[in-house]
Amino acid sequence: MNHKGTETLESNRLILRKFKSEDADMMFQNWANDQQVTKFLTWPTHRNAQESRSILDFWISQYKDLETYRWCIVLKDNKNPIGSISVVSFNPHVESLEIGYCIGRNYWNQGFTTEAVQTVVDFLFSQVSANRIEAHIDPQNEGSGVVSIKSGFKYTGLRRQVAINNTGICDVITYEILKSDYYSF
Repeated sequence: MNHKGTETLESNRLILRKFKSEDADMMFQNWANDQQVTKFLTWPTHRNAQESRSILDFWISQYKDLETYRWCIVLKDNKNPIGSISVVSFNPHVESLEIGYCIGRNYWNQGFTTEAVQTVVDFLFSQVSANRIEAHIDPQNEGSGVVSIKSGFKYTGLRRQVAINNTGICDVITYEILKSDYYSF
């Protein structure tokens, strides 16, 4: 893979950029404080904006590593941060990456998450030279499954009681897309 780090990406309605410290209040307000948003995630709901600020400071410190891919999802029209998308793990031996994402509830069912996923997938295949991208999703999180399918991913299996999220021990569905799938999608 040809690691480039978190570069600014644009789509029709979104800007995907590095997080900044000043995003903490909007992160807290728009998604990190909402138990419905964090229900299927592996990190707890934030109790206050300072908690969001602390995690952002840590994330920002990681940007110097070119293997870090973590974007703030920002609306082009008003520049408001509405969510995040990142590479949560990778296996360099098979050029495989796993992505994860979340978006504020006020922005659900408007195609923003699908647009962000498609933009990141394009970048990871065309610029980073990944061969495979996957997403691990709790089967109860039907919306994320829909996003994966709309983004060209294929369902490849269910692993039972293999992970922990904010609901407890959970099953995981894997969706995958290969570079060869993407260029024929």
